[in-house]
Amino acid sequence: MSIELSRQLPRTDAAIPWQGHRPAGAVARVLVSRVGTGLAAVLVTAALLLPDRLERLTPGAFARIPVEAIGGAALLLVLRPRARRIVAALAGVALGLVTLLNLLDMGFHSVLARPFDPVLDWILFDDAEAFLRDSIGPAGATGAVIGAGVLVVVLLALMALAVVRLSHVVARHSAVATPAALVTGTVWVVCAALGVQVSGAAVASRTTADAVHGRVEQVRAGMADREAFAKEAAVDAFRDMPGDRLLTGLRGKDVLFVFIESYGRSAVQDPEMASQVGAVLADGSRRLGAAGFSSRSAFLTSPTTGGGSWLAHSTFASGLWIDNQQRYRDLTSGDRLTLTSAFRRAGGWRTVGIMPGVTRAWPEGRFYGLDHVYDSRNLGYKGPKFSWTPVPDQFSLAAFERLEHGRAGHGPLMAEIILTSSHNPWAPVPTMLGWNQLGDGSVYESVKRAGKDPKEVWKDPAQVRTEYRRAIEYSLNSLFSYVETYGDDDTVVVFLGDHQPVPTVTRNRLGRDVPVTIVARDPAVMERISGWGWQNGVKPGPDAPVWRMDAFRDRFLTAYGPR
Repeated sequence: MSIELSRQLPRTDAAIPWQGHRPAGAVARVLVSRVGTGLAAVLVTAALLLPDRLERLTPGAFARIPVEAIGGAALLLVLRPRARRIVAALAGVALGLVTLLNLLDMGFHSVLARPFDPVLDWILFDDAEAFLRDSIGPAGATGAVIGAGVLVVVLLALMALAVVRLSHVVARHSAVATPAALVTGTVWVVCAALGVQVSGAAVASRTTADAVHGRVEQVRAGMADREAFAKEAAVDAFRDMPGDRLLTGLRGKDVLFVFIESYGRSAVQDPEMASQVGAVLADGSRRLGAAGFSSRSAFLTSPTTGGGSWLAHSTFASGLWIDNQQRYRDLTSGDRLTLTSAFRRAGGWRTVGIMPGVTRAWPEGRFYGLDHVYDSRNLGYKGPKFSWTPVPDQFSLAAFERLEHGRAGHGPLMAEIILTSSHNPWAPVPTMLGWNQLGDGSVYESVKRAGKDPKEVWKDPAQVRTEYRRAIEYSLNSLFSYVETYGDDDTVVVFLGDHQPVPTVTRNRLGRDVPVTIVARDPAVMERISGWGWQNGVKPGPDAPVWRMDAFRDRFLTAYGPR
């Protein structure tokens, strides 16, 4: 009876609600699932095609076919479920790591004009955190560090989840995925054979595979470099030179080696700043000449650019090419004779360092043979920081005069002086004051308030270049004024840049050269380098001689050694 009755009842949507359409919840779940799959595909594809430089981050870079996606899909199709899940998760983490390295490469190319070294560059993050702390404050730096850590964790987790999700989709729709992979693979091979490109980038992409291969070669080269460096360091013509035969041509002189931060060829040749910096240099030559000094200039090729000043300092002093942190560690843990330690071995000089950028213990001072190091904590400065720069250049030079050079009855001095006011971010820039107005540096409070905010400056590359130029002008004027005011017949100054500024300023032009100048009042000092072919004045012209920076030590010790 009930069966018959049920057959006679009308069949309506109200009686059977799931027929004719899906429940709203089911539709939403399907939609969310498809959106999630689409986002996973976008994330993985973007990671596989992500370039390692900001200037290559264009739409065309992502309009390509990644061979890794084709190979990955083929592999997932043949694996059993459990193995597929494990492989997909591991592949996702690996892809996340490659993406992270590409992002680091973008940053390193933007600042140091080179890729990130996964073996040697981790120490630079400590310097980056210190730079952020000085530029945007402790709270901002802490927030940036925490944010970067969270980003790393999220990136690795999302990439692993994305690849696992796509692996499920590929396995569930293997009937479609298999021919799709074959067709896409065929298209990739054809595009590779024909060299098809989009916006200058090959359509047949193997970006991630090449990146992984490059990292492996980078690590292998780094390991081999240590052995090569040991062989280079073993050769030293001055290792056993007796002290009484060193620096005989400079006996009785006060010799100052002065590094001007980021003072590169761009400062004297880039059309946007060459005329203004050139005017400062021309005025410096005139002022020094009026004070009885002569000068000669050329260029040195630095082992670094954009940063890593200590690599340049150690190259200049040691006569070895120090272009990575491992070489620096090996050098400073040894007993290589440096320019500065040569003065100590020779005897007759007190050797000091003026290091305003050093804010904590600096054990390398012993390696450089410095009798005493004055850092930012004991120069007597009580004024404000200028972004990264702990002490303005003029005050650093005044402190050297007060603490060492101006002391009555002092003997010959050798000083390594680092001028840091031209250090990135170049804002605010100090201004020249009267030498008798500096006091303890408190006077700089109003100078800093009148300067520019670095966060505003860095919104516009043109402003960055302008402030860089102004910072270089300030550093040069500080030095010229010091020599003009306090220099005497026994003063010898060697001043140079450590490296070119960041690519925002250089725009990857004019290489890695930095100006170098020797200034002295005694004609006999300048006569010793007459065979170098250096140009007159404190500004080297475009055709001035160019030496590698590691060549300077031997040529200097030879020129001023016994004849």
